[in-house]
Amino acid sequence: MKTKHFFIMLAMSAMAFQGVTAQETEEKIDGQTGATTRKTAVAPGKVNDALSRLTFGVSGNIALSRNFYSDNPSRYNLPDTYKDAPSHGRFDIPELSFSIGYDFGKGWSFGTEIEYEHGGVATAYEKEAEEGGEWESETEKGGEIVLEELWIQKSFARWANVRIGHISVPIGLNNSAHEPLDYFTVYNPEGETTILPSSWHQTGIGFWGVRKKFRYEVQLLAGLNADGFSSGTWVNGGTVSPVEFEIATKYGVAARIDNYSVKGLRIGLSGYYGHTQGNSFPTEENQVQYKGALAVGCLDFTYDDHNWIVRGQADYGYLGDTEQLSLLYNRLNKVSPYHSTSRVSGNAYAVGIEAGYDVFSQIAKMRKDKQKMYVFGRYETYNPCADNMTKDKYAYTKVQRIALGVNYMPVKEVVVKAEYSNRLLRNRYNNEPSISIGVGFTGQIL
Repeated sequence: MKTKHFFIMLAMSAMAFQGVTAQETEEKIDGQTGATTRKTAVAPGKVNDALSRLTFGVSGNIALSRNFYSDNPSRYNLPDTYKDAPSHGRFDIPELSFSIGYDFGKGWSFGTEIEYEHGGVATAYEKEAEEGGEWESETEKGGEIVLEELWIQKSFARWANVRIGHISVPIGLNNSAHEPLDYFTVYNPEGETTILPSSWHQTGIGFWGVRKKFRYEVQLLAGLNADGFSSGTWVNGGTVSPVEFEIATKYGVAARIDNYSVKGLRIGLSGYYGHTQGNSFPTEENQVQYKGALAVGCLDFTYDDHNWIVRGQADYGYLGDTEQLSLLYNRLNKVSPYHSTSRVSGNAYAVGIEAGYDVFSQIAKMRKDKQKMYVFGRYETYNPCADNMTKDKYAYTKVQRIALGVNYMPVKEVVVKAEYSNRLLRNRYNNEPSISIGVGFTGQIL
């Protein structure tokens, strides 16, 4: 059955059972108190018991932007040539996600999430800046339909849950909370999504739990593939597999812990370690001589109280054996789907903070109607080429970005966004201002 037909049938089923209150497949932790909650199944006799165990959710966002700078791939090599280039516009549907969960009982549950990226299912072509402006087809596993989650879980207690399958990897702020209502900007925060996989999801096994004011998680995963690394996006492409399976010759370990001791405040620490070279297909003998060790550490927080929302993160990463990346077989092979010429940095970082105040909290009518209007500002700085070997050749990758805007929430599941942003580059390059408008939504239908 084609995927679109599956979702049409699924949506029709959801509409037919629209008043059902479903039982969640996992406990959720409250961002202000740290307490956990679980939805209660409907009373027996109203609906079939199987339907009372089912959950169905949807989320997505729509974006419109006008960029007041050149989109020519040579704009960094020849900044003077493109200094006065005309603006360009883009309409986009970055994501549309459908999630399904089911509680089998006796601690067993199931969850899955499928995401449509950029509004279509096809091979996309792009002008590749790292290849001198050549046209390249963008190859991603599953095209532009992405299976983000497919797992089964056994819950032994509130503090002990085991999940196996294709799971979200909660490294950094964006990967732990990436729904449209989890950030102020129209698009996902730029720094983290540049240097790390976003949203990061891989096949493996995880252990998670909640105890007192802490939530913790440890995962054993298939390792990232160094063939997918590049100068412009560091290890972002390391999860992409052009074959029908996820390559797991090498492994990685991810861990995260969050604390909710202070009312309204969550502080999180996360990290990843794994070997990346030799984790490709086919495995060549020269690839296994090097480890390509990858270590990433992230600190992030969210404060939501007194009509303020403040979020911040700091990420730093190290990658070993980078001088060998250009010699890997799949990067030398011109017909492979990987970058062949880019030099990958041994270090990368991303730091960002945003703050918004709900001005409607001061208007009695809006407050009573539970409408919100956050006026926000964001600052971030990032560089996927931060080591001494790459920072001069790829100096344009060091970015400071500012954003100012508003988020209007007519209901708690919908947000309308507008922002002005500007990428501030080094002196010899042209800054990149833009205006964006977006709509995001997240809802639980069943």
